Amino acid sequence: MVEKYKKEIANDVVFNLEYNSEREHLIIPEYGRHLQKLIEQATVIEDDVERNKAAKYIIQVMGSLNPHLRDVPDFQHKLWDQLFIMSDFKLVANSPYPIPSREVLQLKPDVLKYPQNFPKYRYYGNNIKYMIDVANKWEDGEMKNALVKVIANHMKKSYLSWNKDTVKDDVIFEHLYELSDGKLNLIQSSEELLNTTDLLRTNKRISNKITPAGQPKIQSNKNTKTGKPKPFIKK
Repeated sequence: MVEKYKKEIANDVVFNLEYNSEREHLIIPEYGRHLQKLIEQATVIEDDVERNKAAKYIIQVMGSLNPHLRDVPDFQHKLWDQLFIMSDFKLVANSPYPIPSREVLQLKPDVLKYPQNFPKYRYYGNNIKYMIDVANKWEDGEMKNALVKVIANHMKKSYLSWNKDTVKDDVIFEHLYELSDGKLNLIQSSEELLNTTDLLRTNKRISNKITPAGQPKIQSNKNTKTGKPKPFIKK
């Protein structure tokens, strides 16, 4: 009799197994299926007072699952929004915050424009183009001339960072003339940009600062003069 009862229980367990693929989709998987079922039970409560009590209790449970976020501003607002989202916007409760709508959440953001405006000279970057556009709007004078010279020196530094080890000022002036639509013309001027050696030294110093600190330097055990391994000296 006992063996027969055990077989019936085993068969019942086998035929009533629930697989995640057969269950309902979790809207926010981070909270788990038990909380999802708890929200579904609160949604069908007919009494308004009891339903509001259940909603507040669920908010407390959700907050206890994320104790590290209790001091974050608007944390309660986020929990209430997630509660309505997990109920598929079917829960009717008195929220202290504006209730989100399905239409607002389903809005798609505007398509971002490709930021590259002049792919021919990518090594200059977009900031150079913005500076050139600003310089085009300024009135002629000492301030504009100083700005144009700063832009040209920065263009030369950027050029040396990604191209050859040297560049003539005339090349930079031609690129500046092209990028400014012919409004900034230094081709026939006697202006001289910073020395290439100084700019390369500046680029090297900046690249050394970008290197993550704290990384151990690998020292070779070879003698720098002879190239042979250094002898082991017992201390």
